[in-house]
Amino acid sequence: MDFLDFHVLDRLEGLLQALNPSTELLPLQRRAEDVKRQLEAVDAALFQRLRADIRAGRCRGASLLALINTYVGRGASGEQAQQEIGYDNLDVFTNGLFPNLAFPLETQEREPEMVFYQKTPARIILELVEQAQLTSADVLYDLGSGLGHVPTLVNLLSGATTKGVEVEPAYCVYANACATDLNLSRVMFIQADARTANYSDGTVFFLYTPFQGRILQEVLARLQAEARSRSIRLFTYGPCTLHIAQQHWLKCVDSVDHTIYKLAEFSSLP
Repeated sequence: MDFLDFHVLDRLEGLLQALNPSTELLPLQRRAEDVKRQLEAVDAALFQRLRADIRAGRCRGASLLALINTYVGRGASGEQAQQEIGYDNLDVFTNGLFPNLAFPLETQEREPEMVFYQKTPARIILELVEQAQLTSADVLYDLGSGLGHVPTLVNLLSGATTKGVEVEPAYCVYANACATDLNLSRVMFIQADARTANYSDGTVFFLYTPFQGRILQEVLARLQAEARSRSIRLFTYGPCTLHIAQQHWLKCVDSVDHTIYKLAEFSSLP
């Protein structure tokens, strides 16, 4: 469909505007539009079936990974993961697993240190699931969960309880509606400020640079307090990784370099 849009339909449109409509170009344009409509129908039917399978519990864990490998041509090993920011066909596929709900508009102004919403690339979520090795006893928190892709996909792939903390009410309503639609009882979204949320049951935390500066440090102080009673793990992506690597109460599992757009793992020190 993308190929038809960018390499056929757009080019035909340009030719038709530059030249007088010809008896050859107009039928070709209509044919391309017809093929696109057919592909869109196939696409919609596929994802409708997959969402029904998710609701019935048939498309989760290893079954979902197998489908990802079938349709996108990659597994969860991360060997083909890109090391730069951006999205690929894996994102197109995982986006289709979510219900077709209207995109929510923000209802409140963010504080200057709160970063605007940006979806976590799906390849990073798959890498997180593989690296974290979550069990049913784990509770993963996504701080700044936005539209809920990380908690939803992590739960689908691992079965762990997942919770998103999001300050924007409209995003939280949207994410909870998606989880309800997909019949995911162990996925929930909490409308709260990450500085004051309750993390008492959390074992794993994920941050895709949802905030910076003073807010980030206050949230890390909250997590440090939680780590005094139990061991916790943090996974980070984006610029926040370099700041978190400087925390004396955390140990980096792998060395942190200046490639900030790759997944980093930290564990709390005793």
